[in-house]
Amino acid sequence: MITVELDNFSLKEICQSGQCFRMYETAENTYELIAGDKYLKMTQEGSIVNFYCSDMEFICYWVPYFDIDADYSSYIAKINPRDTYLVEAAECGSGIRILQQDLWEMIITFLISQQNNISRIRGCVERLCEAYGEKKISGEKEYYAFPNPERLAAASEDDLRGLGMGYRARYIVETTRSILNGEISLDRIYQYRYYSRAKQELLKLSGVGEKVADCICLFALHHMDAFPIDTHIRQVLDEHYKRGFPNRRYRGMRGIMQQYIFYYELNKK
Repeated sequence: MITVELDNFSLKEICQSGQCFRMYETAENTYELIAGDKYLKMTQEGSIVNFYCSDMEFICYWVPYFDIDADYSSYIAKINPRDTYLVEAAECGSGIRILQQDLWEMIITFLISQQNNISRIRGCVERLCEAYGEKKISGEKEYYAFPNPERLAAASEDDLRGLGMGYRARYIVETTRSILNGEISLDRIYQYRYYSRAKQELLKLSGVGEKVADCICLFALHHMDAFPIDTHIRQVLDEHYKRGFPNRRYRGMRGIMQQYIFYYELNKK
């Protein structure tokens, strides 16, 4: 077990931020996460966070995954104090981190997310993993890894519709085929330094539109200028930023501001 004290870090807020769909609160202040083929149990009391894993796994995998080395207080400090809406949003979600997740997993996950709510997305992803993912054991925990393209290639559209994917089944089948036949290279997308270039490549995939591409850029590739716009964000922009969101002020951290807004809209009373 690794115990660390972390500021601006909340497992609850990360879990509810809409970035990942295989993280669950299993008991009070206790969370379980499956990412790719890895399983992690975590607990938190105040700023003290316990990660139940080896030192090596924590340093090599979970530190970058949770963006632990970044100082999120510096992002919050750059918010215009006269923008009372964004100040309140950042206060509400100050423990959110932008996760660095697997590119392939995020492509399929956010294809599934279209016109779907968080609960249904979670169910679809779990059924997909149980049907096509490799069974894993970590201690007493049995779970299924996220299926790689080769394993997912065994699924037909009808198979996926049977798992509740609906019209998204075609997108998943066609995207898997595009990756396996080399039409689109995941390695090449990883290597693009610029957000706009990575997004342009992702838009070539079946079913990937502007919002899905931005989600993948932000939550897998860590392009912090990606700013996914769904109905919640569009309503906020129309109400609070009639002249447009201040992109220049938040260059290089627009995605973080988007997450504060998204979480605030889902959780404000």
